[in-house]
Amino acid sequence: MSAKGELRRTWGLGTAFVVIAAIVGLLAFLLARNVGIERAAPPIEELTFERIELPRSDLMRVHVVNGGVDAVTIHQVIVDDAVWSFTIEPSPTVRRLGSATIEIPYQWVEGEAHHVRLVSRNGVTFDAEIPVATTTPTAGLGWILRLGLLGLYVGVLPVALGLATYPFLRRLGDRGIDFLLALTVGLLVFLAVDTLVEAHELAREAAPAFEAEVLVWILALATVVGLVAMTARRRGKGGALSPLALSFLIAVGIGLHNLGEGLAIGAALATGAIGLGTFLVVGFTLHNITEGIGIAAPLLRAEPRWRDFAALALVAGGPAVAGAWIGGLVFDPLWSAAFLAVGAGAILQVVYEVGRLMAAEAEGPAELWRTEVLAGAALGIAIMYGTALLIPA
Repeated sequence: MSAKGELRRTWGLGTAFVVIAAIVGLLAFLLARNVGIERAAPPIEELTFERIELPRSDLMRVHVVNGGVDAVTIHQVIVDDAVWSFTIEPSPTVRRLGSATIEIPYQWVEGEAHHVRLVSRNGVTFDAEIPVATTTPTAGLGWILRLGLLGLYVGVLPVALGLATYPFLRRLGDRGIDFLLALTVGLLVFLAVDTLVEAHELAREAAPAFEAEVLVWILALATVVGLVAMTARRRGKGGALSPLALSFLIAVGIGLHNLGEGLAIGAALATGAIGLGTFLVVGFTLHNITEGIGIAAPLLRAEPRWRDFAALALVAGGPAVAGAWIGGLVFDPLWSAAFLAVGAGAILQVVYEVGRLMAAEAEGPAELWRTEVLAGAALGIAIMYGTALLIPA
C-alpha cells in the first residue's frame, strides 16, 4: 500500500474513532444529567409474570420481570381475594428490565384454580391465574429422564421412521423424485409459517420492553440472510451443495422447529396439563414422521451410509429433547421466541435451497409448474395441516 493510501486509511480510522467517542460521550452526559422533559404524569408501571411455581403444598413462587419505564415497588400480595404475607428477592423495588422472585406461604389446593394479584406502592395491580394447581416438578433425575424420553419419542424416533422409508422411495423415477422434493417444499413452508406464529405467541408473553415481537422478525431475517450468504460462499468454492449437505440443512431447520415442540410438551407437563401433554405427544409424533420423509427426499440422488441417517435423525429430532427439558424446568418466553425465530429463518433458507435445486435440474421455468410438482407442494401443506389438527392449541 502506498504512503498516501496508508495515510487515508489511518485518517478514516481516526475519524471513525472520534465520531464513536463523541456519541458515547453525548449519551453518557445525557444519562448523567438526566436531561429531558420533566414528567408530571404518574409513573408508568409494568410487571410481567414469567412463571408461577408450586414447589410445595404450602408455597407459591412467583417470578416477575419489569418491562415498563419506571421502577415498581411491590407493596402487597393478594391470593384468592385475601391479603397474604410474602418475601421477595432481591428487593421489593424491581428496576426497569430487572426481575424478582416472590415467595408466598399459601396453602393451595390440588386441582383447583387460584388467582394471584400484586399491588404496587402506587396502587397499580398486576394479575395472574393458576388454572389448575399442581406441584411443580423439581429438577430430579427421574423427571429429567422422563422429559428426555418424551423428547426421543416425539423427535428422534418419528424422524427415524420417516427416514426408514428411503428404500421404498428409491424405487421412484425422476418424476417421483420431483414430486417428493416439491412435497418437501410444502412441508417446510407450513413449518416456517407455523414456527413464526409460535414465536409471536411466545413473544407476546415476554415483557414489553424487550420488543420481542420485533426481535422475532429481525432474528428470522438475519438467519435467512446469514445462511444464504454462507451457502453461497460454499458454492463459490466447491460448486453446488451436495444432496447430503442439503438434507442436513433440512434437518437443522426441522430440528429448530422441533425444539418448539419439545418446549410445548415440557411446559404442559410441568404445569399439570397431563391430558394436553399426551395429545401433544401423539400429534407431534405423527407430524414428525412426515418430516423424516422430507429429509430423505434429497438423498434419492445420492448413496448415503447408515450413519448418515442416524446423524440426520439426531440433528432433526434431538432438539425436541432439549426443548422438553427447557419447557419442563426453566421455561422463558423471550429466549424460546428467539430460538423459534432462528428456526423459522433456517427453514425458509432451506426452502430457498430446495427450490434452487429443483430450478437447476429443470429444463426450463415451465418444468416447475408441472402437475407432479404442484401436487407435491399442495400435498405437503395438506399433510402438515392435517396432522396439526391432532395437536391441541
